[in-house]
Amino acid sequence: MDTVAQEIRCSHCGAPVEFKPGEIIATCKYCGFTTVIETGQTFTFEHSLILNKFDQKSIDEPIQAWLRGGFLKPGDLARKSKITERNLVYLPFWVVSVEAKSTYKGIFERIAPAIVKEGTIAKEYEWLVLAREVSGFPTHEYEVPLEGKIPFDFRKIEGFAKLLNSEIDRDAALELAKQQIEEHNRFLLQQDVDKIVEMKTEVTLKQMVYLHAPIWFIKYEYKGKDYQLTIEGTAGTALKGDIPSSRF
Repeated sequence: MDTVAQEIRCSHCGAPVEFKPGEIIATCKYCGFTTVIETGQTFTFEHSLILNKFDQKSIDEPIQAWLRGGFLKPGDLARKSKITERNLVYLPFWVVSVEAKSTYKGIFERIAPAIVKEGTIAKEYEWLVLAREVSGFPTHEYEVPLEGKIPFDFRKIEGFAKLLNSEIDRDAALELAKQQIEEHNRFLLQQDVDKIVEMKTEVTLKQMVYLHAPIWFIKYEYKGKDYQLTIEGTAGTALKGDIPSSRF
């Protein structure tokens, strides 16, 4: 059952702004003004938009390309599949631009005798944090085309599309990004040492951008069963797709 939506008045145009429990940053669908729900104050950070390049007809081209490609798919998948839903959703993200430096000490045991290694992993990241408290979205497979972002413009949102509000504020997104970056650097380090003795990560924030990006959620039917496919709306790249089992 869907959660009952509540509403506040947009402080810019006075129109009703719907939100659901748990959402903390809402965008007016009439004027594009963004508000912090809890305080009713104006959202003061950069709010950007990634443009969608497909409509409900042209999105079939990347769908069919995904159905036809790949060695693990049944040979008749494209021919016998039926697309049952094409839903365009503008998901909220925080893009966290940072410099991250991890200093470490570890033991390399792949040779005898084992040796102690010390060093630093220094990288710059534009780390993507989904501003919704849900799991399953392939965030790390999605490379946001930041070069194509524009200031948020509600007039660019298609009438048939759904715009989701944020459930994660700036501070929570930054903390989550720091945790994930440290885990990522730890993974990188494990390619070079077999045992990590100590590791310390310092993250320096450069910039944070709040943006909405177009994601197509597709459902298709194949031999009586339903499957899902996720496609980003700028280049039509498939991010994640359910593949029916093949019988050889």
